[in-house]
Amino acid sequence: MSLIRIPEQQRTITGTTDVTAFLASHDIDYERASPSVPLAPGAPAADVLAAYASKIAELSARGGYVTADVIDVFPDTPNLDVMLQKFKTEHWHDEDEVRFIIEGRGVFHIHPANGPVFAVEVEAGDLIRVPRGTHHWFDLCQEHRIRAIRLFQDPSGWTPHYTGSGVDAGFQPMCFGVSYLPVVPPGV
Repeated sequence: MSLIRIPEQQRTITGTTDVTAFLASHDIDYERASPSVPLAPGAPAADVLAAYASKIAELSARGGYVTADVIDVFPDTPNLDVMLQKFKTEHWHDEDEVRFIIEGRGVFHIHPANGPVFAVEVEAGDLIRVPRGTHHWFDLCQEHRIRAIRLFQDPSGWTPHYTGSGVDAGFQPMCFGVSYLPVVPPGV
């Protein structure tokens, strides 16, 4: 399940209801999504798209998406640092950025026009839609692993428009999630 951190306010938001409500207040859609059939880890992209076909069709009808694909990134993906550099600088797009996270984790930093920057950590089962024009950046969590379905309104994909603000340099690209919480022995 996703979690939100607002560093400026030293605030963390967890729980599907609270995360969904907070993101909705910024016009960002969020929900938990599951495949129509069980998927084995590493299932071929065609199987992933088929397992989420009804959800893809629903979103496509609502948002005008015309194509979907599966991005699959591992720590040993060639030129991973070069690829990530394109995403981890503040930018915006002419179309929505829609992601179903199938495996792995990542963090979207959102820079709203009114309000502080907040980080949305996403993991397997999370579906997020960041609307066109939203200033944001994305980075992988420490494992450098993500597999996600991407939806596009333009069949050639989207182009990032960099803001050049430099605001992204002031934020840590690290994820915390449940694995970050310390284990406390019973009776302590």
